Amino acid sequence: MFALARRLRLLRGTMPDNAHAPPLRLLFAELGVVAEPVRRRLRPPIPIEPAIHPRIVILLPGFGTGPDRMRYLAQQLERAGHTVKRWGMGHNLGPTPETLEVLSQRIREVHERYGEKVVLVGWSLGGVFAREVAKVSPEFIAKVITMGSPFSHTPYSNNVWRPYQLVAGHPVEKPPIEAQLGVKPPVETVAFWSPRDGVISRRAACGAPGERDRAVALRCSHLTFPTASDCILALVRELES
Repeated sequence: MFALARRLRLLRGTMPDNAHAPPLRLLFAELGVVAEPVRRRLRPPIPIEPAIHPRIVILLPGFGTGPDRMRYLAQQLERAGHTVKRWGMGHNLGPTPETLEVLSQRIREVHERYGEKVVLVGWSLGGVFAREVAKVSPEFIAKVITMGSPFSHTPYSNNVWRPYQLVAGHPVEKPPIEAQLGVKPPVETVAFWSPRDGVISRRAACGAPGERDRAVALRCSHLTFPTASDCILALVRELES
């Protein structure tokens, strides 16, 4: 009962003045994701060419989602010849004190199995995890690509910080892991962001110079990063570079 009351208190709070959230019209537009499976069936296949340099990729799902939500993306990357692996932690319900240790072990195992460094592709909170674990285990990681991930600005620069706190059980500014979100990992780091993102502020997902090596602007919504054609084609290009 005490734990429930504590979580309900986390629904309250005030966004600081320097926070920046996407306009509500973009948040409501995210509801269009329910029609995405139908739209995928109606549009032609994404024109994906075979990879010249196939990679080992680990996909990290967004908050509240799991590997199934990343399946379509995995299938498209595999069409190009890349080897795509799950992150091995089920549904992403926020960090625990063991998150980075478990994720680091998973990356090490994949690295040892295939004998090459892996590329981490993280959507939303999954991208935050990818950046942080790359600071812990950079020797196993070739590149980090984030998709709409809130690693910059303030932890309140989004439209979901209250429900996040309710589910994760901690304030957004006090995660249960040591993290300096804006610090760039010591590997190549690319940030995908979209001006149509209704969940995460463009300031948080794009980042500032020095917080990532490059930023790539797309035109998908937040919830369609794993399925949007322009995002998938951008990933295919990044995996070749």
